[in-house]
Amino acid sequence: MAAKKKAKKTAKKKKTAKRGSKKAVPAEMIISKSRTKRAVDMKVSSDFYGALEAKVRDLLANAEARAAANKRATLRPQDL
Repeated sequence: MAAKKKAKKTAKKKKTAKRGSKKAVPAEMIISKSRTKRAVDMKVSSDFYGALEAKVRDLLANAEARAAANKRATLRPQDL
């Protein structure tokens, strides 16, 4: 009976792995909405988060390019 349960779990894991590999995973949010709200003393519109997310991703991409141009694999504050 234990062998059947183990086989069932293994089959289930294989299914999940196949399912995940077919789809492209959407980009995860870098910023936290709740932390952003706490960081300011004003109301925050819902479309602000998307703009902030885009700005942060742009900053990271530029920092990554600068570090790569300087033949480094580590981002440093001066890359911002």
